[in-house]
Amino acid sequence: MQKPSSERQPEVNRRDFLKGAAASAGVAMGVMAIEGCSGLTRVGPAATVPAFKPREVVRIGFVGVGGMGTNHCNNLLKIEGADLRAVCDIVPEKVANVQKLAEQAGKPTPVGYSAGSWDFKRMCDREDLDLVYTATPWEWHTPVCIYAMKSGKHAATEVPAAMTLEECWQLVETSEQTGRHAIMMENCCYDRSEMMVLNMVRKGLFGTIVHAAGGYMHDLRELKFSDAGEGLWRRAHGWKLDGNLYPTHGLGPLAWYTNINRGDRFDFLVSMSSAARGMQAYAAEHFPPEDPRRKEQSVLGDVNTTLMRTVNGVSIMLQHDTNLPRPYSRINLVQGTKGIFRGFPDQIYIEGRSKQHEWESPDTYGKDYAHPLWVTMQQKAEGAGHGGMDFIEDYRLVNALRRGWYPDLDVYDAATWSAVVDLSVKSVAGRSRPVDFPDFTRGKWKTAQPIPIFDADQPCRV
Repeated sequence: MQKPSSERQPEVNRRDFLKGAAASAGVAMGVMAIEGCSGLTRVGPAATVPAFKPREVVRIGFVGVGGMGTNHCNNLLKIEGADLRAVCDIVPEKVANVQKLAEQAGKPTPVGYSAGSWDFKRMCDREDLDLVYTATPWEWHTPVCIYAMKSGKHAATEVPAAMTLEECWQLVETSEQTGRHAIMMENCCYDRSEMMVLNMVRKGLFGTIVHAAGGYMHDLRELKFSDAGEGLWRRAHGWKLDGNLYPTHGLGPLAWYTNINRGDRFDFLVSMSSAARGMQAYAAEHFPPEDPRRKEQSVLGDVNTTLMRTVNGVSIMLQHDTNLPRPYSRINLVQGTKGIFRGFPDQIYIEGRSKQHEWESPDTYGKDYAHPLWVTMQQKAEGAGHGGMDFIEDYRLVNALRRGWYPDLDVYDAATWSAVVDLSVKSVAGRSRPVDFPDFTRGKWKTAQPIPIFDADQPCRV
């Protein structure tokens, strides 16, 4: 995929940006040959990215303060030791809104940057920042993170971290070369249910894990056709790209359950999409005949199913479904030799404990298996976005920076989970042929330790 170039700094308005997203997607479709695809391997061992250097206060610059960015800024304004020093967005009113939120919280007014699409560079060049956090449209996640790391800052980004294999490698190699972290903020890893399941997995309740399933199944038709927020850019990807374009909400927790990059790794995937009917049907029903949106032709299959296998033999099903009417789900299924859990709604079956051949509610397991992080953080997270998991992920990042810990999520997670976007598109374009996964850790997964069960003030890695 053609990405924003760091050599050019164009001024783009929203309409131009939307056109650019479509053009970028078109370029990607032109280079999707399965055979001989680049980006699968890199020469040489992976470098070691050190833990954070401890600091009393974490000085933060934020890029992209729309809905999700503002949500994160609200969290940061409440977290001890977080100092929101600068805010950047192409819309000056959004910058002003976060500045007002800071003032209302009794905090210093962050410096605003809104002089065009590349003004984040000027913000990153400040010497009084430790972390640059971005919640921009997808195309900008990698460029912002790369420039932040090259400017000496750690980087954190909303999901996905990258849209192509090449961008995934750029994140990994820049992180290794600069010694700065690039962290993808996958909030679903921190949801109450997913963390409880992680605790159950670690305590052996399900036996040896052999299968898992997850997804992002969310009716986004109204949002995609909106003329504000994500509607300005999100549906443009569906004009040219057919695959799993948003894999990490479902995949992140599964990767923790199955020790991906920490004892196991993804080996290969195959991906298949249904026909694309949902967006056109929605437009025909909701817009008048003269509306140009009636003429748009989405190629993104309404339901994409991606099957993955790990080196150790775990099978994983991952689905993407955002163009059809349906209730929300991330599936969140994990199955082993002793039992199974599935989510939305949560159900569990443990051999020898559950009534034979019948699901039961996991509520009775809460006392023994509630994750300690949630037990400790529940009050602080109450009322925050997405049921509190957004606050917990922001708290964990700030706490790691302050204490000098290695972060819960690292650049190898960001690259591995995000790579599903490009790999699934390649597989779909190749009539669902298998596509190999890169090993972004270059062998370090064999000795890395699984994510432990940690409390709020405990590191994820010793």
